[in-house]
Amino acid sequence: MSGSPVHDVIVIGRGIAGVLLSEELRERGLDVLVVDLPRPGRASAVAAGVVNPVVLRRTVPSWRAASMLPFAGERYHELETRLNVCCWHPTPLFRVFPGGKEREDWIHWKDDPEVCSFLGHPSDEVPDGTSAPFGVGPVLGAAWLDVPALLDAHRKAWSAEGLLIEQEVGPADVGRSAAEVEVLGRRARLIVHTTGPFAEVPGLSRVRGEGLTVRVPGLQLPGIMHRGVFLLPQGGDLFRVGATFAWDQVWSGPTEQGRAWLEERLKQMLTLPYEVVDHWAGVRPASRDRRPILGRIAPHEAVLNGLGSRGV
Repeated sequence: MSGSPVHDVIVIGRGIAGVLLSEELRERGLDVLVVDLPRPGRASAVAAGVVNPVVLRRTVPSWRAASMLPFAGERYHELETRLNVCCWHPTPLFRVFPGGKEREDWIHWKDDPEVCSFLGHPSDEVPDGTSAPFGVGPVLGAAWLDVPALLDAHRKAWSAEGLLIEQEVGPADVGRSAAEVEVLGRRARLIVHTTGPFAEVPGLSRVRGEGLTVRVPGLQLPGIMHRGVFLLPQGGDLFRVGATFAWDQVWSGPTEQGRAWLEERLKQMLTLPYEVVDHWAGVRPASRDRRPILGRIAPHEAVLNGLGSRGV
C-alpha cells in the first residue's frame, strides 16, 4: 500500500445512491472521497425523479412511504442549501381514471387506513387539453426531484474541494490488505460500491427505462398527470413522459418500440398536438424483491445498489 493519507470511506460511483451516501457520511464527520467517471446508460443521468407514494396499479402505499416521504423532503431541502441548487419540487399528482370501475375502486380505497392518507377525493375538473372522461384521483404527498441538477451540483461542490476523482475504476485499480483498501493510489478503511447497473452484485437485475421530452403548446398542468405513464411539467411548453420497463437488451438505448408505447399512452391523456423533442433511455439497477441491496461484501468493502425506479 502507498503512503497516502487514509480516508474513512471511498465511494465508487456517483448516481443518486453515491451522491446521497457521500453527503450523509460527510455530514456524520467522516473523511470521504468519491471516485466516478460517468458512463452512458446510467439511469440517474436521465431520471425524471417522480416521487409517488402510491403503487397506482394496485392502490397500495409504496414501501415505507409514510416514514420515508417526510425524511426525503427534509434531506433534499438540506442538500439544496448545502449545494446551492433547486431540485426538490413537491407537486400534486393526478391519476387519470381509465374507466368508471377505477374511480369506484379509488373511493373504496379511500376508506382503507393503510393508504387513505395518500388519496384525495376524485374530481371531474381536469385541465384544458387533457382527456379524463372519468375524472382524476389526486395523490397526496407526491413530488419530483431534478436528479440531473442534483448530480451536477454535487459534482461541482466536491470537485471544488478536491474530493472527487473522475476516473474509471477497474478490478486492477483496487488493492486490498488486512487493514485497508486502496483505490487508484488512495487508501481507505472502507470502500462502498454504488455503481448501479454496471455492478456485478448477487440479486441485482437491470431494467431499461425510456422516456420522452415533448413540447405541448398551450398545455398548463397543475401537477403531474398519470395514466399508464406520467406527464411531468418542466416549465414553458415542455413536459417529460415516462417510463417504460424492459428486461432484455437493456443497453440498446432508445428504441422505436419504446417510443411508440409511450406515445400511445400519451395520446390517451392529451387532446392537444405535441412534438417530441427528445427520446432518452437509462438502465435502472433493480433487485428481485424491489428492496435496496446494502451490506458488506468483504472486510473493507460494501455495496449500496438496487434502488430501482423508486430510489429517489
